[in-house]
Amino acid sequence: MSWKKEWKILVVMVGVFLGCYFLPVESEQFDGPIGESLRLLKWYAREHVVLCLVPAFFIAGAIAVFVSKAAVMKYLGADANKIIAYGVASVSGTILAVCSCTVLPLFAGIYRMGAGLGPAVAFLYSGPAINVLAIILTARILGMELGLARAIGAIVFSIVIGLMMHFIYRGEELEKANSQAAIPEEDIKRSLGQNAIYFLSMVGILVFANWGQPGESSGLWFVIFSFKWAVTSIFAVVFAVMLVAWFGLKWWKVLSAALPVVLLSIIFPGRPMIAFVAAIIGLSTITGSDSGETGEWFSSSFGFAKQILPLLFSGVVIAGALLGRPGHEGLIPNDWIVRSVGGNSIGANLFASAAGAFMYFATLTEVPILQGLLGAGMGKGPALALLLAGPALSLPNMLVIRSVLGTRKTMVFVSLVIVMATISGLLFGMM
Repeated sequence: MSWKKEWKILVVMVGVFLGCYFLPVESEQFDGPIGESLRLLKWYAREHVVLCLVPAFFIAGAIAVFVSKAAVMKYLGADANKIIAYGVASVSGTILAVCSCTVLPLFAGIYRMGAGLGPAVAFLYSGPAINVLAIILTARILGMELGLARAIGAIVFSIVIGLMMHFIYRGEELEKANSQAAIPEEDIKRSLGQNAIYFLSMVGILVFANWGQPGESSGLWFVIFSFKWAVTSIFAVVFAVMLVAWFGLKWWKVLSAALPVVLLSIIFPGRPMIAFVAAIIGLSTITGSDSGETGEWFSSSFGFAKQILPLLFSGVVIAGALLGRPGHEGLIPNDWIVRSVGGNSIGANLFASAAGAFMYFATLTEVPILQGLLGAGMGKGPALALLLAGPALSLPNMLVIRSVLGTRKTMVFVSLVIVMATISGLLFGMM
């Protein structure tokens, strides 16, 4: 080993030592943000992992395994019915559950196979923008208003931006319509109705297990809250029956996984979380040990968990340290945030849209970051603007899009996203 390399290692070691030696642990400006980041991390681990994230991982894994991507993509071609093409493209995020990086090769593939520019761009935007995991977390953590606005805004955005791109480059699209590539059919193991019921049961478990207590102790919402675990159990029973009837799992395996859940529900009637955890362990065991498609389902779900959880927890720690929890200040003073994205001005919404478009948000990390920003004084309009521009775009994302569409089309696409996100933020902030 050369002395030059040895000296570099020595310099790094000395630098780390000096950093540890002079670590300002006695400083309130240091201890406060670190404590806030750990408190926020603890809150996330307790409130959003078992009941929210884990079921969502299973749903995302099922989408990846049991929904045919080829069957979805074939409806995006230039020869397809426009209503169907844009309709499929605009909700592809909930079907494919991909991030801004994963959607790029899918987008390049369908565009080069002959998909129209409009539907392809709608697919490109909506894929990461309405990722089912992100929508669930946004509604649960940032509020139903922002979650609903994000879902509706992303769908409308994808259609409008796709139509505008088609109109701007309509001459090229007419030429491209003459050279369409067919996407082959895949074997169908279950009917559309069976898949719909299957996904409905999992979504039902997710929704009712996370049903929050309303502010009033009467009315329909309170009645549903009172019976939330009973309803969740009904969905779980239907789900278990389908695993045996439609997915080929042995009945004794499903029963052996269900028995501990029933027993724990009886032993600990006031602590449903224990039974829920047992259900997750049981489902993971019987699917993970299967060599068929349910084993592939578990592998895909676990892949989502491995990819997302470290990024999410890292984002929570960083957000907590920089921005604190709502009502608690981190390293960045609140007045800095208020000056840049506070209120609902054009400048605040434009800044949030442009910054979000060029920043890279790992999947779901925009949620804890925005939670910190909102607590530090960010306006809800700029928050929506960032949610609509950030997850769907990034500088690395733009470079790949440029290699597929070219510089001019990429600049038009990015500009449309920023402008529409700014306008949407302004309108949402006025409501």
